[in-house]
Amino acid sequence: MPEGGLKVDVSDGIAVLTLDRPAVRNALSHSLRTKLQSTLGELDSLKNVRAIVLTGADPAFCAGVDMKEFNDPGCTSDLTGEGGPFFRCTTPVIGAINGPAYTGGLELALACHFRVASERAVFADTHARLGFTPGRGLTVLLTDAVGSARARQLALTGEPIDAATALAWGLVNEVVPHERLHERATLLAQRIAANDPHAVRRLHHTFESQADARQASSWVIEATGFMGPQPRQT
Repeated sequence: MPEGGLKVDVSDGIAVLTLDRPAVRNALSHSLRTKLQSTLGELDSLKNVRAIVLTGADPAFCAGVDMKEFNDPGCTSDLTGEGGPFFRCTTPVIGAINGPAYTGGLELALACHFRVASERAVFADTHARLGFTPGRGLTVLLTDAVGSARARQLALTGEPIDAATALAWGLVNEVVPHERLHERATLLAQRIAANDPHAVRRLHHTFESQADARQASSWVIEATGFMGPQPRQT
């Protein structure tokens, strides 16, 4: 298995990162979260990397935080209410959502700058079912993507939505046949990479700065309201 459960392929100005823990639906262990963040930081510093694609090993994109590890008494969790997405990157990151993206996996998808989905993609937020509240931007980024009412529906019910609904709601930009997902995401990355790099960086920075201006107080509110896993009520 790749180090930390992450495959990295860099070619012709494009990096493809694949979450590679398929036996646990690419759940985010501490090791995988750390490896993903450090790898994105390294790629972000390379001038020859113009765009990044983030996807998962089939059949899932990401099931969220590895709760088995999280619930281990010996686990030292890095999940806190400090606020902020799973990653920040000045290089455009395209989410290629190949299957279910649940809870922390949905937050990871939302951290991408835009998303293309396979027809097999399914999105859900189950924080409330699991007994805790989001700490990596679910309430901030999902609201920005689909609006407050739809974000509340997803968060409060835990009900999943399919790829077609995600497209209609604005959560993803496109839905493509599963076998074409990698091709389409790579083509979009190639088109970004073919543009003037300085213009892309500056334009991307402008979008990010505008998002920061809109979301600044929301990140603080989410962090303030963060609640870790609680005993289930009977």
